Amino acid sequence: MTRTPSEQRPRPRPRIVEKAEPGPYPGARTSPSRVWYTSYGSNTHLGRLAHYIGGGRPSGASRGHPGCRDRRPPAASVPVELAGALYFATESDLWGGGRAFYDPDAPGRVLARAHLVTVGQFSDIAAQEMYREPGTDLDLTRALTTGRQTVGDGRYETLVRPGTLEGLPVLTFTAPWHLHDVPWNPPSAAYLAHLYAGLRETGAWDPATVAAYLAGRPGAAGHWSAAEVTALGAVT
Repeated sequence: MTRTPSEQRPRPRPRIVEKAEPGPYPGARTSPSRVWYTSYGSNTHLGRLAHYIGGGRPSGASRGHPGCRDRRPPAASVPVELAGALYFATESDLWGGGRAFYDPDAPGRVLARAHLVTVGQFSDIAAQEMYREPGTDLDLTRALTTGRQTVGDGRYETLVRPGTLEGLPVLTFTAPWHLHDVPWNPPSAAYLAHLYAGLRETGAWDPATVAAYLAGRPGAAGHWSAAEVTALGAVT
């Protein structure tokens, strides 16, 4: 049987980001100009991320985004696995249903995608996730030196440095609470479809792995089956 070009290409291996030790990221001498913004939610999908960078409203969302000051796409995007756990909680007014959150202190592995962006782009993406106006660079000193920085008490206002990739810090944002501190809430079909599509887009994980992973996360488990997640991906 003849294989298609996509079937002939080797599957890219996800980069394993080991949990950061306390203290400055390895190799740091000055503040970096670029960081690996790492998404474990809908911004794993490049088309979705493009709305945070270039502005506009993604399909399935209830509102748009102003975009970044620097509208260039990421210099690179690579699949990664982080130490910790993904779970769904609160209620998204953008998608409906539970939002994805990251608990770096919980056991497990999180499938994610790291985007190489400037500090200014990371700051503007974070501002939009925090429902703030983009345009001001974040002071990342505390996140880079301690691994954690609280910008506010909102649901995506805690910056986390899970580790380092190619000598640059890996940064993401999540809630100040932990996995078992809040009630879990199942995600909407539109939101889950974007997470599935984003992880599949990396080429690092096969459909069955991605579907089982998302269906098994706290908040989704018992509400979504792997087969249902796969079906959502077929219509994304």
